[in-house]
Parts: sequence; structure tokens; C-alpha cells
Amino acid sequence: MEKMDLVILETSDVHGSVFPINYGSNQSSDVGLGKIASLIKKERVKNPHVLLIDNGDLIQGTPLTYHYAKIQCNRPNPMIVLANELKYDAAVFGNHEFNYGKGILASSVNESNFPWLSANIVSKETGEPYFGKPYIVKKVEDIKVGILGLTTQYIPNWEQPQHIEGLRFEDAALTAKKWVKILKDDEKVDIVVVSYHGGFERDLETGEPTETLTGENQGYQICMEVEGIDVLLTGHQHRQIAGNRINDVIVVQPGKDGIALGKVTLQLEKDEAGWKCVQKSSELLSVTAVEEDISLLEKVKMYEDVTQEWLDQPIGKIEGDMVFRDPMEVRTKDNALIEFINRVQMEVAGVDISNSALFDSISLGFPENVTMRAVVSNYIYPNTLKVIRITGQDMKDALEQSASYFEQYDGKEIKVNPSFITPKPQHYNYDMWEGIDYLIDISKSSGERIVKLEYKGKPVEPEKEYDVVMNNYRAGGGGNYFMYKNKQVIKDIPTDISEIIANYILERKVVKATVNQNWKVIY
Repeated sequence: MEKMDLVILETSDVHGSVFPINYGSNQSSDVGLGKIASLIKKERVKNPHVLLIDNGDLIQGTPLTYHYAKIQCNRPNPMIVLANELKYDAAVFGNHEFNYGKGILASSVNESNFPWLSANIVSKETGEPYFGKPYIVKKVEDIKVGILGLTTQYIPNWEQPQHIEGLRFEDAALTAKKWVKILKDDEKVDIVVVSYHGGFERDLETGEPTETLTGENQGYQICMEVEGIDVLLTGHQHRQIAGNRINDVIVVQPGKDGIALGKVTLQLEKDEAGWKCVQKSSELLSVTAVEEDISLLEKVKMYEDVTQEWLDQPIGKIEGDMVFRDPMEVRTKDNALIEFINRVQMEVAGVDISNSALFDSISLGFPENVTMRAVVSNYIYPNTLKVIRITGQDMKDALEQSASYFEQYDGKEIKVNPSFITPKPQHYNYDMWEGIDYLIDISKSSGERIVKLEYKGKPVEPEKEYDVVMNNYRAGGGGNYFMYKNKQVIKDIPTDISEIIANYILERKVVKATVNQNWKVIY
């Protein structure tokens, strides 16, 4: 009886991470494609039959990719240069692939020596897969492996409309049913691999929902409802998942920023009926203590050098203190950095109410001498701004949603609600406001925590309308802020917020740190 091991390697949510550094501090870090490349090469030496797939969110996420997209885009995309060098078999579109616009995305696809797959991103005009290929069939000796690409259908809730013009995002689970059947019946594949830029909406063991079932993540549903899948590669949630089966589908998810390589091993045997899978497993190969592949990094060193030069350009000074060491302190009382970002947003938008977030817990604030590095390491997303018109009730509901970031106070310490940490850290979904005065009482139950809410010294009226500036992700309802969905857009400001902040400091040269104490958390 013939036997064979087939290895499928997955990267996902690399987010432009190439060099093993933290751009905020320039200290070394166990991240990036440089280290991943060493693992890939090792696996290819050990295993004669390897397929390599990227599962989305490849081309956006670091100062390297931002600088490329905004300043160097007349050259080949550095992420595609590396992916070509590593000989990927296929890639899938993530939601962040669209962030830099259709031009950057189209050139990235054109420069790739491998196909980009997405069965459920279709042309509004024809209903056909917009980017050409819903799937590919790879022959590994005489085994036929079908690889189907799917992308979270929730993208229109976050992305700039002009970046996805002419596209329709269809239900990933329904699309999988259609195309897996074609792979089995028409293409006669032996193995079906689905690469889905989305995650799991339910607990992998119990099937209980772990989030609001919006359709953003349908991994569990796909495993349970679509017959014939052998392997489901996932991403989007930045989780590290391996060794799990759902309805006999082996699943894997390798975190983010290239901290690990996903590996699926299929043991195959051939009998009179053909090849079948007799054993399957998944694991994560960590890059910790792995040496980066210097020869690969050399291919994009010139991009990195000009990015580093740009990051260290001084743009102005802070008078006062915008540095912080405790992210929980930032989220429990008004502070200079968030107040500054909100004031910049209010000025450029011409309104007097704004909200913003501290995106992760490793931000450090702005030092006295501000560089581009400080700006992009504190404002890490390529968001733009929108002014939307909301009611006072919407404002109260949004503040209650933010206030749910905290567990109910137990008399000992302030704790973050686990739903904002697992399955994926979502510190970026806790907003802080300027232009209104409010108190959050975390001794009260969720939904009843906003005990003061005033605008210009008077209570905010539930029926009255207010114009508020916020990032485009939030304005579309991202982060379960459903009260914002389909609100009237008063103004759309298409410049990246990090660029707006940098320009604000460049023009003024000196910025004063101020804190007006308009809000705080009490208990």
C-alpha cells in the first residue's frame, strides 16, 4: 500500500512584519517573516511534500508597509518580493489587504508569482469571483489537493467604500458549500483544504457562541455545515490554535505578526478506491529563539533602511508629559495623549466631540522630542476619520459599550472584562471621549454604568442630535458599536489619522500636553 505525508504550512496575519524588531523601540522581538522563513526552509528539508499558504492580512501593518504604500509604491511591494522568494503556493485576501486602496492591492496581486484566492469576493456586476480564482488544484505526485480561499464577509462594515467599490462579499459558509462540492464532484480532488481569513465564532469544544454572531467569523459553522473538508486554515482573530478538530476537520491558527508558523500534517494511504487521509494533526512552530534568514532579509533591506530613516525624523516637541507607563491608568482617567489625539481629530473635522482609543497595551505615549516613530507606534492602524450624526441615546449606548471593557468592581482591583481579552485582545474597542463630561461607575452592572453625561454643562438629551468625529472602523459599527451603523456621514476625511497627527505637530513645532479631566472611572 502506498503511503505519503503531506505537510501544509500556513502564515496568517503577518501584518507587514518582516524584521525581528519592535518598531516603537527598535528592540529585537520574536516576530516576522525573516524568522518564519527559517522555519519554512527547515520544513522543506524534512518533508518532500509541502504546500505553503498565506491566509491573509499580509501587506499591511508595520511602518515598513505604511512607508512603502505612501512613499515608495513605485517599486515592487516588499511583502510580495518576500512571498515570491519563499515560493508560496497561494494566498488569501484578508480584510486589511484593502486598507491601502485598490491600486496597491491590484499591483500586489499582479506582482505575485502565486494565485490569490477568494471564492466569496465577487463582482457586483457579474457575480463571478472578482480576483479570478476561487480555488486551485495542486498535484502532489498523483494526489489532487483542492485549496479554496474564503475571506470574512464583514469587510464592508470597516473598509472605506472607495477601496471595495464594485465588490460584493458573500456569506463564507454558503460559498464554501458551493465550491467544496465542485472540488469533490467536478475536480475529483483527494484532499480539500479551505483557507479562510476569518476565525471561530463559537467555543471549539462546546459549540457555545463566544461573540455576537454577525457573520464576521464563521469557522465553526463551516466545519459543521460543509461536507468534505479535511483542513481549515484560519486567521483574523490573531489566536494561536492547534491540535483541534471540529466535526473531524483539523484546524489551525498561527497568531499574528509571524510569531508562529501553522503546520498541518496529513498521513495519506492509497487503496483501490484512491488516496484517503488516515491521520491528521496540526501544530504551531514558534519563532522564539529561531535565527532569522539573513539572505531573505537582504532582499528588502533597502526598504527597511529608508523606513528607519523616515521614522527617526524629528517632527516637533511636546511641552509637558505625554509619556505613560500604565495602560490601565490611561483607560481609567483622562490623560494627555488621548486628549491630544481627540483634539487633533476635533480640529481637523470642525466638530467639538470626538472619541479615540489606546490601541494596545505596549504603547508608550509621546516623548519630549517627537519622531514619526512615536506617531506610528502609538497610532498603529491606517484609519481615516468620519463625522457621523448620532442621538444622545446613541452616545449613551456607545459609552455603555465602552464601559463594558471593565469587569464589575470587586472591591480589590480594576480588571478587564475577559471578553475584551479572549479569544482576541480588543483593547482598541474601548473608546475615550473629549467634548463631553462623563463618569463610568464600574461598581454597577454593565449597561448601567454611565452615571453622568453632559455636553456644555447640560445633560445630554436622548433625542437630540450630536456630530461626533471618530475613526472609520468605529463609524461603521466595528467593535460591536452597532448604534453607529448606517448613521448619516456629515464629513469624510480620507487622510490617515497618523498622517494628520504628524502634520499637526509639524505645523506647530511645539504642542502643549493638557488634561481637562472631563471623564474618569469611579467605583
